[in-house]
Amino acid sequence: MPFDDQHSDPHGDPFEERLSSALHQAGGTFETDRGALAAAGALRGRRLRLRRWAAVFGGVAGVALAGVGGALLVPWTQDSPAAARPSSVAAAPRPSQSSTAPGVTKEQMIRTLERLLPKGRFSQESGRGTEEGPQVFPYASVVYDDGEGAAAVSVSVNRVEPGGVDARQAAQCPDKVYIPYDACTTKRLTDGSVLTVFQGYEYPDRRVDTKRWTAELVSPTGHHVSVSEWNSAGEKDHPISRDEPPLDPAGLTRLASAQEWRALVDDIPRDPKQPTTEPEPPGANLHARSTLLSLLPKNLKVVGKSSDDGDFAYVVVDDGKGRSLVQVNVQPGFGDVRGDLFDSEDETLPDGTQVAVHQGPGEKGGEGVVMWTVDTMRTDGFRVLVSAFNSGSQHDAATRATPALTIEQLRQIALSTRWRG
Repeated sequence: MPFDDQHSDPHGDPFEERLSSALHQAGGTFETDRGALAAAGALRGRRLRLRRWAAVFGGVAGVALAGVGGALLVPWTQDSPAAARPSSVAAAPRPSQSSTAPGVTKEQMIRTLERLLPKGRFSQESGRGTEEGPQVFPYASVVYDDGEGAAAVSVSVNRVEPGGVDARQAAQCPDKVYIPYDACTTKRLTDGSVLTVFQGYEYPDRRVDTKRWTAELVSPTGHHVSVSEWNSAGEKDHPISRDEPPLDPAGLTRLASAQEWRALVDDIPRDPKQPTTEPEPPGANLHARSTLLSLLPKNLKVVGKSSDDGDFAYVVVDDGKGRSLVQVNVQPGFGDVRGDLFDSEDETLPDGTQVAVHQGPGEKGGEGVVMWTVDTMRTDGFRVLVSAFNSGSQHDAATRATPALTIEQLRQIALSTRWRG
C-alpha cells in the first residue's frame, strides 16, 4: 500500500510542503478571497492542537485549510514574526540520545510490524528509515489479511520531549466539536506510559465509511509510537473490505506498547542542528477561553467549551433556540499580512484599528451551516478574530437559522480591551 502523503510524516506538516509547491505554481495569478482568508485564519490559533489530531485522526486541519484555499494568510516560515513556532517533535531527543545512534531502516520497521501482528498474509509493504535524513521519522505500512478481509496497517515511531506540548497532545482524545468519532480512551500503563486508543473514521464528515482506528503511546522517557489501521486495503479511495479494522482496542494496545518499537526509537539518530528544548507554543501567555467567557452576552447558556486556554478557544452556547459554536483566535504580530485581510472598504476606527465582517458558509460543510466572522487588527498587528456558527459543531447540520450572536455582538467581543489583559 503506498503510504499516503497526507500521513507520510504524521509528525511533520506535509500539507505545508504541498501548499508551498502550489503557491510557487500559482505565482501572481491568485485572486485573494478575503472571506476565505478570514475563515482560514480562524484555524491558525488551534493549529498546534489540530496538527496532532489531524495527523492521527484524519487530517482535518489540512482538509479545512485546503477547502478555503486560505493558508496564504499564514506565513509559516520560522523567520516570520507571525509564524507558528516549529513543532518540537523533531527537536526533542532524549537527553542521553547520541547523534551516532545506528539508525533505523525501513526493512526493520516493516519486519517488526509483521512480526508483531497476529498470523496472516502480508502484501504491499512500504516504509521509510532514518537514512532519508535526520528530520525524517521511520514508518512502515502493510496490507494485512487475517482471513477476514484485507486491511491497511501502519506504524511510525519518534521521540518527543517528556511532558512537552507534543507529548501531551499525542496522549489526548480529540475534541468532538471538530473531529467526530465513535470512541476514544486514554489510560496510563503500569510502566507510566500513556496510551490513547481512538476509533473513528478516515473522513470526519463520514462521506465514506472507511474506519480509521489508532493507538498513540508516549512513554515517560519520550518514546512515541503511533499505530493506525483501516477496514480497507488503503487509507483513501479503496473499497471497504471488512466491517471493522483487524485489531480491537486490546490488540492495538498490545501492538503499540511492544518494547520492540522503543528500541527502534532509541536507534533514531539525533540531529545536532536541532535545539534540545521545546519552544514555548504561541499564545502560551494568552487566556482566550476565560476572556471569551467573560465577554459573552448574559442571556447565553454555555453548554460546552474548549479544554484549555491559549490563543484559541471556543464555547458552545444556547439561547433557547438551539446550539451555536463561537470561537476566537488571538493572534499577536499579524501586521505583515494586514494587506491580505483588510482593504479600503473595511471600517477603520479612530485609533487605527481595522474591522472586517464576513458572512458565508461554514468551514467544514455541515448541512446549512453558516459562519459569521468579525476580524479586527490593531495598529501593532494584534489581531482578534471571532466567529459564530448556527450549529453546535461545524461538521453537523445547522441547528438554528442564524448564529446565537449578532454581528454587532461579535464586533463588541472582538474589539474588547480585555484581550490585551
